[in-house]
Amino acid sequence: MKFRPCIDLHGGVVKQIVGSTLKDDAPEAVQTNFVATRPPAWFAELYRQDNLTGGHIIMLGPGNDLAAEEALAAWPGGMQLGGGINTGNAGKWLDKGASHVIVTSFVFSNGQIDMARLKQLARAVGRQRLVLDLSCRKKNDDYFIVTDRWQKFTEVIISERVLDELSGFCDEFLIHAADVEGKCAGIENELVEKLAGWTPIPTTYAGGIRDLKDLQLLKETGHNRLDITIGSALDIFGGKSLAYKDAVAFCRH
Repeated sequence: MKFRPCIDLHGGVVKQIVGSTLKDDAPEAVQTNFVATRPPAWFAELYRQDNLTGGHIIMLGPGNDLAAEEALAAWPGGMQLGGGINTGNAGKWLDKGASHVIVTSFVFSNGQIDMARLKQLARAVGRQRLVLDLSCRKKNDDYFIVTDRWQKFTEVIISERVLDELSGFCDEFLIHAADVEGKCAGIENELVEKLAGWTPIPTTYAGGIRDLKDLQLLKETGHNRLDITIGSALDIFGGKSLAYKDAVAFCRH
């Protein structure tokens, strides 16, 4: 289980936000857990020093390009980048130092997977440099992939068949449990168990991790098959329940 660090950018600043509160039609409703006083490059440099490869920079909405470029410049080839990625700009971000580009909304249309777009993107950047963000929310008994900063439900359910099909076009999956993301109230156990049993490629889980007990639970429930991202709980993001250095050490044992 690898620790995949994150840099979430909102309005050009590193923040930690409760994902389920992101709403384009009501920006004032966004619940923010943390606003950094340090620049994005500080966090990228920290991760570089600890050699935490495979982390991600996510641009939440407009106004984040310069901040993302700054973070990528601090560790060229060390981090992935997502947020508004499409065939028109993916190459630019790879050229600016992203190891992979992360894509969600571009490959969905009318609530379905747009296979033509997915194939086009995979050809443009190469399967080995593409990560699919399949972040999801629970409805009834299933986890549905959500797009547009987790605001829109698609009709696509996370399943073994879907993961197997999509794995042929990307290098990794990144999956936020959007309903618990940013709340530091515990992981989505059911989702973790399903992902561990189904995913055929490296997969990073994010959402709800609050302390070392949650990390141990995730390691056990996920059969040590999933990597993890931690946000608001970490002390570097103002959290009180988990020290960054302890999370790094746990995932190295």
